[in-house]
Amino acid sequence: MFLRPPPTDAPDEALTPEQERIIRKFRQFSSVSILVMVLGMAAVFGVIGYRMLRAKPLATGEMTALLPKGARILSTAVSGEVVVVTLEVNGATELRTFDARTLAPAGRLRFAIEP
Repeated sequence: MFLRPPPTDAPDEALTPEQERIIRKFRQFSSVSILVMVLGMAAVFGVIGYRMLRAKPLATGEMTALLPKGARILSTAVSGEVVVVTLEVNGATELRTFDARTLAPAGRLRFAIEP
């Protein structure tokens, strides 16, 4: 039922040249296989590290956006990497967008009523 180790008093037999050649090929194949695996893991960890170092941190701190006199904020929304603020300026609706990472203004869309 259990495997028993071979008796230790048996003398070691010398390997034949054929057996030595097979063992040498196996060791060479194992070494190449391990080298390829280590290079693959290094590549994966290298890409992960590269992306972590190149990732832009989110903006921290405060920002004050100046609004026109009499403007009123109607709503705010976040979509992906854009913050959208809906304003009412003197009876007209206006959308202002900001980059969520840097909080820099990204655009402005004004709505006006046709005369």
